[in-house]
Amino acid sequence: MKLEKALKQYLVQQNINDGKSENTIEAYSSDLRQYTGFLQKNGIDDTEDIIYAYIDDFMHQQSKSKSSASLSRMAAAIRSFHQFLAFMYDETDPSLNLQVRQAEHRLPVFCTKEEIARLMASFDDHDPEQLLQHTILELIYSCGLRVSEAVNLEINRVDITSGKLRVLGKGNKERIVPIPSGTIPLLKNYISKARSIFLKQNTNLFFINRFGRKVTPQSVELLLQRKCNELNFKKHITPHKLRHSYATHMLQGGADLRSIQEMLGHSDIQTTEIYTHVQNQQMFTAYEKFHPGEMDDTIDNIVVSKKSKSK
Repeated sequence: MKLEKALKQYLVQQNINDGKSENTIEAYSSDLRQYTGFLQKNGIDDTEDIIYAYIDDFMHQQSKSKSSASLSRMAAAIRSFHQFLAFMYDETDPSLNLQVRQAEHRLPVFCTKEEIARLMASFDDHDPEQLLQHTILELIYSCGLRVSEAVNLEINRVDITSGKLRVLGKGNKERIVPIPSGTIPLLKNYISKARSIFLKQNTNLFFINRFGRKVTPQSVELLLQRKCNELNFKKHITPHKLRHSYATHMLQGGADLRSIQEMLGHSDIQTTEIYTHVQNQQMFTAYEKFHPGEMDDTIDNIVVSKKSKSK
């Protein structure tokens, strides 16, 4: 089958049947366009002419500029593409031996509660546009939402009376997330003083910009970049790091891991367990700082210093 036709049919199938998130489909599409472009440059225009050596060459080329996480995703996209062709058209799968070193698991970066408080206090809620910005960041943090879940949130899924959100997450899986009581007045304020002003035509979207259009994930990313510069934050804060902050602060507050898993919408508890490593790292840091052995060294230094002065 011609490469372009095969890729088009694969992407149609992904959109309709596989239930992958919009972001995953976009990432797979980008990866596979790079892959098929590489094949075409090497004179391969038909899927039945692809052999493992071409895949290996492509991955080796990509490894020079991409992280291990990006390579792992790219390998998953290529395997998925060839599995589709093998299943639907009985083609040989040349990706069977494709393996990529697993990405190292880094501890997630998160904000302190003081940083969150400074961020949220930096908005002037009398300005409708700043009120919108404040509300969307507050909801991402206080409810642990993905940025895509926040910008796609529909108004009929926000129940202010009962204090709950019905969030449509990855794979169109719905979950119920409680809204903290401190966030509810802000939501009410946004609805009456910002959304009502921005509303140009009927829409179910909860968040709309001053043009009455959908708020994009990119605009939320840019907003946080501006705020980091404005507030002189040393760390680079993203919407996903606000979600990390939510999970970390929940765990610090005594929430159990299963509850955090449910509220984050993780299908696997192992994904949520990364936050226990964050807590363990904090405990280790505190241990090093306040352990009696460390304090004894400090006392010894003080005693030596006093003796020196007395001489």
